[in-house]
Amino acid sequence: MAATLSAAGEVSLTAAEFTRVCAMLHEVAGIAMKPGKEGLVRSRLTKRVRACGHDSYTAYFDFVESRAGTAERVVMIDALTTNKTSFFREAAHFDLLRDVILPEHAQTGITLWSAGCSSGEEPYTLSMVLGEHLSAAARKHSRILATDLSHRVLERAKAGLYTREQFADVPPSLAQRWWTKRTEHGAELFEARPELRAGIRVARPNLMEPWPMRGPVDAILCRNVMIYFDKPTQQTLVQRYWELLRPGGHLFVGHSESLTGLSHRYTYVQPAVYRK
Repeated sequence: MAATLSAAGEVSLTAAEFTRVCAMLHEVAGIAMKPGKEGLVRSRLTKRVRACGHDSYTAYFDFVESRAGTAERVVMIDALTTNKTSFFREAAHFDLLRDVILPEHAQTGITLWSAGCSSGEEPYTLSMVLGEHLSAAARKHSRILATDLSHRVLERAKAGLYTREQFADVPPSLAQRWWTKRTEHGAELFEARPELRAGIRVARPNLMEPWPMRGPVDAILCRNVMIYFDKPTQQTLVQRYWELLRPGGHLFVGHSESLTGLSHRYTYVQPAVYRK
């Protein structure tokens, strides 16, 4: 039986409806939502159910899966995805990029893919590292592709505007060189300068669908993304990354992730880093 609005205006969620939304999320985004996340679904989707004029999740899901609900399907997936990031997160990865990888591309430039870039801290960190450690000529031939499934966070990445709290891990010397500080409504904000944005392309390819880029790519950062996928999805994604990487290219995953248990041909470099 479908759930309905309670007297308090909250939408209850049946076991069948939770199973259904999990299947939809996995099909569209590859995300394997585990049992116990019913409260998360309710907290993030109740307002959408009501906003679309429905009194149950069943009616809402029927709408989302219809031709008329295509745009709302994007909103629903956006609401259910988790986006957490920071500048220079897992700093050892950027040390490796600076000390080992960039010297190999000092003359030719480098192509990087930040897959699951969230609100943009990772690609802007990459751009700062390139700006500090590549020549102007090499930087002109470098590019950073920043992608995420969420329209909401991609808009923030495009804006390149961060609060003092979000900016806490950026060294003062880099903040001064690459960012403009301003005050808006009493809040101190940091805005990426044009030279930092140069070379960054923000786009929204779904990792589960065909990718528009053909490669080859010198390094792929897919960090703290695959923890949300089941093993078969991880296996498929790791193989697709292999095909896109240049020989000698690097795959970075999150420190809570590894390729253990997956069939692959990568060479282990250091924790959460692999080389083709």
